[in-house]
Formats: sequence, C-alpha cells, structure tokens
Amino acid sequence: MTNATPTDKSNGYEAISSDFMSIRSSSSTGRTMVLDWAQSLPTNASVLDLGCGHGLPITKALLDACFSVYGVDASPSMVKEFRSRFPNAEAECSAIEDSRLFHRRFDGAVAWGLMFLLAPEVQASLVHKVALALKPGGKFLFTAPRRVCEWEDTLTGRRSRSLGLVAYRKIIESEGLLLVGEDEDKGKNHYYFACKPADGQ
Repeated sequence: MTNATPTDKSNGYEAISSDFMSIRSSSSTGRTMVLDWAQSLPTNASVLDLGCGHGLPITKALLDACFSVYGVDASPSMVKEFRSRFPNAEAECSAIEDSRLFHRRFDGAVAWGLMFLLAPEVQASLVHKVALALKPGGKFLFTAPRRVCEWEDTLTGRRSRSLGLVAYRKIIESEGLLLVGEDEDKGKNHYYFACKPADGQ
C-alpha cells in the first residue's frame, strides 16, 4: 500500500518558491499598473492581494501607498516570507478555493499572475468569491492573456490556461460585476479591470 501524495494547492510554486522569490524581488513588473489602478480606490482602502507570494513587488507598492493589504497564497514558504517582510499586513496560507477571504469586505482586489494558473472552474470560483468580498463600488484587477490559450509555465512546467476575453467577460458579468477596461504593460501582461456597481446603480 502506498501513501497518497497530497494535492499541491500552490500549483507547483511551493517547490520553486526560492527561485520565484528571487525573480520577483528584482522585478518591478506590475507595480506601475497596479498603482495606477489603485488611484481610483478610497484613501486608506483595504485591498485583497490574491496569490500575493512573498509580497514583492505588488503588496509592497500598495503598502507604500498607505493601503491596508490582506494577502492570500497557497505556498507556505512564500507566506512565511511575506509575514516576515510585512508584519503589519494580514496573510493567509490558503488556496483560493479554500480561503474565506478573512471574513470581511474590501475596497479592491488584485490577482496578478494567478488566474491562469488555476483550473477553469477555480478561475470562475475566484471571480465569484471576489464579487462577494468586494464592497459596493469595489474594484478588481487581474491578469490573463486576452486570447484563449494554453502554455507551459516556465518555472513549474505545469499547464497554464487563459479562458480569453469573451469567457472572462461572461464570468465577470454573471457575478454582477462589470468589465470596465483592459490594458497591457511593457512585459505584455494583459490586465482586466472590473468593478462592483455601487448601491443604487
């Protein structure tokens, strides 16, 4: 009889956490776009960082801009480093499908580099959870290619999947959110911007 291998909820990132943290620690990719997006949030807004990793560069940028950040990541090694770097930020070691998202609501949510690592049904679940967790008028930013495609993750060797614009729009709207914009940074990362209608809209 053999012991069953536990499911890796980090999608392979726990095993390569040291390499990933080294790469992201020396990269500013995503920082400018996230900060531009965050300008539309209220002063001292609460922001949910899904797939926060060890917090660089996204969490740090948000904290430096005086936002309250709550991070969720399934890699124990990266969450440990996150907590060490940012003791005043909240962090939960959990897969998105298991997280209760701190049992609170947020002004904004970010999922940078996470969506396409997940199975299609988990991607839809992520949007569902974010929609419930956002306050009225709350904003949601995530990255994924605009077209439908699959590729091999260069660090983990696992398959990544983009559902594409049409599918993401359908999922977003089915959860009562609005897709209000798209953009692309110099690294060719594609951004989707969604919002939750304010009360009365």
